Amino acid sequence: MKRYLLAHDLGTSGNKATLFSTEGRLEKSATMGYDSHFFNNNWAEQNPEDWWRAVVESTRVVMGGGGSAHVDPGEIAAICFSGQMMGCLCVDAQGRPLRPHLLYCDQRAVEEEARILSNIDARDFYRIVGHRASASYSAAKLMWVQKHEPELYARTHKMLHAKDWLNFKLTGVLASEYSDASGTNLLDLSKLSWSPKLVQAAGLDADKLPRLLSSTDVVGELTREAAEALGLKAGIPVVAGAGDGVCAAVGVGSVKPGITYNYLGSSSWIATTSAEPILDPEMRTFVWAHAVPGMVQPCGTMQTAGSSYAWLKNQICTLEKAAAAELGLNPYELMNAELEKSPPGANGLIFLPYLLGERTPRWNPDAKGALIGLTLEHTRADVIRAVIEGVTLNLSIILDIFREKLPIERITVIGGGAKGAAWRRIMADVYQAEILKPDYLEEATSMGAAIIGGVGCGVFKSFEVADRFIKVTERTRPDPAPAAAYRRAKELFNDSYAALEPLFGRFGKKA
Repeated sequence: MKRYLLAHDLGTSGNKATLFSTEGRLEKSATMGYDSHFFNNNWAEQNPEDWWRAVVESTRVVMGGGGSAHVDPGEIAAICFSGQMMGCLCVDAQGRPLRPHLLYCDQRAVEEEARILSNIDARDFYRIVGHRASASYSAAKLMWVQKHEPELYARTHKMLHAKDWLNFKLTGVLASEYSDASGTNLLDLSKLSWSPKLVQAAGLDADKLPRLLSSTDVVGELTREAAEALGLKAGIPVVAGAGDGVCAAVGVGSVKPGITYNYLGSSSWIATTSAEPILDPEMRTFVWAHAVPGMVQPCGTMQTAGSSYAWLKNQICTLEKAAAAELGLNPYELMNAELEKSPPGANGLIFLPYLLGERTPRWNPDAKGALIGLTLEHTRADVIRAVIEGVTLNLSIILDIFREKLPIERITVIGGGAKGAAWRRIMADVYQAEILKPDYLEEATSMGAAIIGGVGCGVFKSFEVADRFIKVTERTRPDPAPAAAYRRAKELFNDSYAALEPLFGRFGKKA
């Protein structure tokens, strides 16, 4: 039996190659970075050849370069990618990129978004695809290419996502899979096929969309040319993989209904697994196609979670930063210790964490951050606690939507924010759920890709093997005592947003 699975996490800033044993151990990893190009205020692109360079270099390192012990390429059972989602890469019939890749955060296609919604009712759209129509998604980006670069659009054979193109580089096969397809605004989620109605609303050519596979399908085998570039052995199965958010779900064990996780980084999201889409009447949350056959992944994402805490550290908690530098500590350790001096509810202080507008649950690009209820009696500890609580209260609204359909009693937390015990305690008490901290906080996407690859190549019988990869190191159980304080805080939180919403668009405007 072959001993290793090679997972790649193709992110926004770089590609991480990770070697996992089939027993679930992380053996080696290496990351190679690349640049994004930001211009014209809200345009964002990457050069696909930079991805390939990063994949080649990171693979060679984990296989034995850079002084590491050599790994026999014959021991690799499968290769599988997790990839950045909601992009747009136009390629010709030979798979050659025709222009730079448009990143998920590229917002140039707002007119195209409006054009979609002029051709179809917004709620009908949401019911078909499980997402709002948005310039963030692939369809609007391809529409922009069609309008502004018509000759290039005419030469486009297929539109691919980032990991799909890397799969092509490895196998010579042009294809995508359901999870990334659900990030295009063009997939019929119930049928797992391209929607003629949505394609027509976008005014696109259906033949430019790639063939769709399951995440666990084998795209093809590693070609001799690609094997020579990577330092691997030709013939290794390349499994279709999934988008990064979906891989993260697999990597934390969210492979059965109700198993829920919370990623807490610069941005944050809560996602769960269900057999049927959870469609919110207010369209606040959205739904991805899952890597697990027959399942979907309801999800809600907020813009500035850890970024709110980082803003507090850099702009307000300068004393903690200075003291941490002298003591050789992380500033967040001192901030977390300080917030413990403030009671649940931060003595009535409310923080709205909308420092970059908001997606879920507000869907308001004009939303602004605010500290509300500030008095002379409030302390630094109250402010620090209010910021953490504001982020957590915002996320709890997402959780409430999912709990209308599913019982959720435990939540696995990953990402950098999960390191702080104080934040995990606040989450447990606000969510009134047990918070689980796994041993690997930053490896869920790579781990998910490895599991998908193992299932796809037959090394693993099912996704139940996720339990082999995940080790829970700490559990934080909810305390019922502060529940009443947090209910009051949540009511104030929502009422504060409602009161300020009419004013947000006036802030930041020039006279």
